[in-house]
Amino acid sequence: MNAATTAAPAAEGAPGAEVEFTLDGRRVTARAGESILQVARRAGIEIPHLCWAEGLPAAGNCRACVVEVEVDGRTERTLAASCCRAPTPGMVVASASDRARRSQRMVLELLQSDLPPEARPTRRDEVAQWAGWLGVARPRFAPRAQPAPDRSHPAIAVRLDACIQCTRCLRACRDLQVNDVIGLAWRGEHARIVFDQDDPMGASSCVGCGECVQACPTGALAPASLAAAMAAPAETAVQGDVQAEAQQAPPAAQAARPAPERSVDTVCPYCGVGCALTLHVRDDRVLYVEGRDGPANRGRLCVKGRYGFDYARHPQRLTVPLVRRDDAPKDPALAADPAAARAAFREASWDEALARAGGALRRLRDAHGPQALAGFGSAKGSNEEAYLFQKLVRLGFGSHNVDHCTRLCHASSVAALLEGIGSGAVSNPVRDVEHAELIVVIGANPVVNHPVAATWIKNAVRRGTRLVLIDPRTSALARHATHHLAFRPGSDVALLNAMLHVIVAEGLADARFVADRTSGYDALAAKVAAYSPEAMAPVTGIAADTVREVARLYARSGASMILWGMGVSQHVHGTDNARCLIALALASGQIGRPGTGLHPLRGQNNVQGASDAGLIPMMYPDYRRVGDAQARARFAAAWGVPESTLPLTPGLTVVETIAAIDRGQVRGMLIMGENPAMSDPDADHARAALARLDALVVQDIFLTETAALADVVLPASAFPEKTGSFTNTDRLVQLGRRALALPGQARQDLWCLVQIARAFDLDWSHYGATPTDCDAAAGAVFDEMRALMPSIAGMSWARLQREGAITYPCASDDDPGQAIVFGDRFPTADGRGRFVPADVLPPDEQPDADYPLVLLTGRQLEHWHTGSMTRRSAALDAIEPEPVALVHPLELARHGVEPGAVVTLRSRRGEVSLYARADEGTPEGAVFVAFCWAEAAINRLTNPALDPVARIPELKYCAVRMQAGRPTQTAAGFEERISRPRNPRP
Repeated sequence: MNAATTAAPAAEGAPGAEVEFTLDGRRVTARAGESILQVARRAGIEIPHLCWAEGLPAAGNCRACVVEVEVDGRTERTLAASCCRAPTPGMVVASASDRARRSQRMVLELLQSDLPPEARPTRRDEVAQWAGWLGVARPRFAPRAQPAPDRSHPAIAVRLDACIQCTRCLRACRDLQVNDVIGLAWRGEHARIVFDQDDPMGASSCVGCGECVQACPTGALAPASLAAAMAAPAETAVQGDVQAEAQQAPPAAQAARPAPERSVDTVCPYCGVGCALTLHVRDDRVLYVEGRDGPANRGRLCVKGRYGFDYARHPQRLTVPLVRRDDAPKDPALAADPAAARAAFREASWDEALARAGGALRRLRDAHGPQALAGFGSAKGSNEEAYLFQKLVRLGFGSHNVDHCTRLCHASSVAALLEGIGSGAVSNPVRDVEHAELIVVIGANPVVNHPVAATWIKNAVRRGTRLVLIDPRTSALARHATHHLAFRPGSDVALLNAMLHVIVAEGLADARFVADRTSGYDALAAKVAAYSPEAMAPVTGIAADTVREVARLYARSGASMILWGMGVSQHVHGTDNARCLIALALASGQIGRPGTGLHPLRGQNNVQGASDAGLIPMMYPDYRRVGDAQARARFAAAWGVPESTLPLTPGLTVVETIAAIDRGQVRGMLIMGENPAMSDPDADHARAALARLDALVVQDIFLTETAALADVVLPASAFPEKTGSFTNTDRLVQLGRRALALPGQARQDLWCLVQIARAFDLDWSHYGATPTDCDAAAGAVFDEMRALMPSIAGMSWARLQREGAITYPCASDDDPGQAIVFGDRFPTADGRGRFVPADVLPPDEQPDADYPLVLLTGRQLEHWHTGSMTRRSAALDAIEPEPVALVHPLELARHGVEPGAVVTLRSRRGEVSLYARADEGTPEGAVFVAFCWAEAAINRLTNPALDPVARIPELKYCAVRMQAGRPTQTAAGFEERISRPRNPRP
């Protein structure tokens, strides 16, 4: 066996059969697919092992797990690696015989002889543990020369002198994450682990997911923060299970290895995948993070989830209430300058801050009516915070003027899904790609935005699933795709209608499914008749034969699944895009079964949950429309108010609220954890509007660009400082647990909402929220939610605490939850899915002679949303420290720009300057910029034109021009905020 092995052999015998054999004198039974080592672990029999790890393909190259095997009364001449050897009926195995033990001890002694004597930066030094368990003394053999340490990567420290070449890192990189960065080079005694072509790790194509670190048994690959902590003066206190490990480790390791004081299971605070993880805490700081075996990630993490944890203790953290000074008028131009913004405030007591905040908002409501107030909640907060926020706006402010960032990401997807199939949630979890024969990823870059979800896609492709990528950009996922349809930006509907034309014209539709489960097919067929692939080819830039081939593959596949992102939704025709995707699934019967369905990938960790909880202006919790009299009666009764308190007209959306400020209609706002000064389109206009408010109250953890324009700023709780439930993109409700104390005078978000509610005569003391502990309050709010939301009725707070993760819909206490929905009917009035034909509409703004390029926006791997958290994480900021524009090399050449040079982008609304990065994945005629850069806020350029149905802005398309250098008149503070890249990537 060697490192190229990709799977452990199954137990011999009939498929699925169990095998009985003898192990260390005990009769044991091997399940199908188990190795001897796996049977031993299940039976509680210890066999040393190093290259084997749960979830990784077996390799059998460390030989620490060798056992003696007897078959048919004859002892085999050579010892067998138990991690690879499959049991056979009647086999006799001895793991602790003299012969086996001598070999196991020799392996451990030889390995230890090459390892450095000092402590290694890992919590679990498995070589030291097994050496202690086997009683291996100090090695007798001289060490060999070892490579020098590699500190080139900001997040991962490399010490190959501690490497035992078990190849766990290689297999984690290759077989789990499918990043293919780590290899084993050279031969014999010269063999060693390498990154790409033997590059320093920091210069390699490593994406920093840390799967190799989590897999490493010795600390040869370790978190850079942990390695740095070990370099500092050591503390010797060791607690818990680490104590037992330390007793078996060398004395130096006992003295130097920092140990966590406690470990807290929680979930990741970033994207919508909802990875389960464990925070290891010491001195009220996160020491390091490990992936946990959760339903969405099975132990996997990305660079943000593993290394983006230190923002909570950043020096810029808000720790005391702030009130705007009387002599400091609001200046939108200074919103992105933290020092200037902070100078506009003075510190205040909580009593003063709450009195000013609640009093100002109430006075505006009383003087100008309920429509004078609006609230933006957050998809970064918990379900309980979202629910209580929308309840505050509806009961305290007296309107439905409440929204959050879903309006800027998947509002069009939700609108189309509710219209077409009666539910805005996904039909199948991401991991259902394992059961698909064909995966379509459109308008999404999961390798960057949902990295762990991308691993499941890549794993499926390796097992034979076909992948079709439909996107103008060539992302890293393209190398795994059988087809990449790089259509012209803005021609989405034309391309999808062409695919529908093929399905209809060639009789590929599932006639029985269409007849039994849908309505409106004839209207769809009539609409797409004019959209042949040949007719659409000049519009989309995709050859007709390619469109026909992909349409046939999708329709004929036994199971086809569509996943999409904001490249589909953030257009004026975003709802039409989603309508077409729904039509593809309905026409082909590709929904309601494993490996099929529709999955809009949620961008933030709780976009799904915040929407479910009613943090949107046209829906109560569980998507009951505010114009539905029965829904109004139900919520009025539950909240103990007259029905007349709740209006029947929907409230204002995010972008509509900004327009209403311009009209003088909205005069006061409460914003919790949202940053519209960075995330809204035409951001200069949004900032100017926010500055005009008579009262702006912001509840956040940093003085964000939005908080800089506030009248009162309330210091709130960061993700690891609170307990609450969060709903991921799969409809999986998971528990996030409090791991850190609040810094300074920061307060729990739920408590802040309860205090603001008092200003509107709402007594919510029964929730039991306290300034620093809202664990019980979160449970009380959740149980109120489940009484009003049939989708989560079977989830009690006690059950959620016990199980940690439950999928909705979940109707009763014994309901395990439904991961796949729509198997028999759709949640519509007639149980049928509805086809809604779509016309081809151009983007609102087209390139022209003055603005010849298309601006595409999105995210970068290391940074998230508006950057308020990730840019305050040391490792993430070190990996990607400066704002960059991704431009095709030929486009750069046409503009006379060298990679790494400064360029200025201008639209009809604003301009930004940033560094140019050559990127062959960006199409010619376009430029891509992430919206996380405060000093180059790209949403200053984007178009606020709205989708007529979902009221979502066209963030994914506008016309710009590019020129070398920065303008003579730069934005204030630009030179100070931008320096030459510390880690330039030409």
